[in-house]
Amino acid sequence: MSNQDILWGIAPIGWRNDDIPEIGAENTLSHLLSDIVVAGFQGTEVGGFFPEAKVLNKELNLRNLKIAGQWFSSFLIRDGLEEVAKEFHKHCANLQQVNAAVAVVSEQTYSIQGTKRNVFAEKPYFSDEEWNTLCQGLNELGKIAEQYDLHLVFHHHMGTGVQTLEEIDRLLENTDPNHVHLLYDTGHIYVSDNDYMTLLNKHMKRIKHVHFKDVRENKLEECKTAGNSFLDSFLNGMFTVPGDGCIDFTEVYQTLLDYDYKGWIVIEAEQDPAKAHPLEYALIARKYIDEKLFQKVTV
Repeated sequence: MSNQDILWGIAPIGWRNDDIPEIGAENTLSHLLSDIVVAGFQGTEVGGFFPEAKVLNKELNLRNLKIAGQWFSSFLIRDGLEEVAKEFHKHCANLQQVNAAVAVVSEQTYSIQGTKRNVFAEKPYFSDEEWNTLCQGLNELGKIAEQYDLHLVFHHHMGTGVQTLEEIDRLLENTDPNHVHLLYDTGHIYVSDNDYMTLLNKHMKRIKHVHFKDVRENKLEECKTAGNSFLDSFLNGMFTVPGDGCIDFTEVYQTLLDYDYKGWIVIEAEQDPAKAHPLEYALIARKYIDEKLFQKVTV
């Protein structure tokens, strides 16, 4: 096992945000990709503003960068498998064209992550019947992803019906491990449960994609007290890059190495680029990785 088994990426969300398109709208694809090269990362995930595969591949090849994956909003509970599968086929076909590794799926039925509702107190919940619909649907979507040489990785997310460890447990217990894998996001599980290691240790064998997202504890408490929405929370600075918050990524990274994790670790921090200069924070993350993870973690 070595560091070479892990690919390091950084998400476009630090430059431009799909949930609030006007945020960072001045940052072009060329700007984003060139910053990623300067910061020493190997790739990124597809953002909503990215061009068609042919154009994107040229820009990636010019910089020797790779694509890890892309977010997909599923509405299996609301719309049913047949409707969702049509869109997912298109999604996976596009990802295959850019040689991605994973399709990131989040169930968005009843989600409040894009609304003004209190993300700390008003998350949605699913009925038993809805859980069955979700889990059976994910099994089928996972099979579709495999047709395009992709892994379906489910993203537990604040403001959705699969947010807490208990909910992640239920999803993984009721889906097929051959077809449904997990995206482990340090920031989302910490904000949700005030704990990020239990999920990692409990479900390491299901994890096929990782987001390293840090949390500013003081901002988290401010947002909780104010009853902020998810969008207002990240605009207020609740999330940041590793090395700038309260999460100990040395413990996380050591555990990934111990379990022989292979795949992408993507730095992801929803921030307002007008307040948090994207390249500056990419370099903060890079410095932390080089000095705290590569030098202090035992391979």
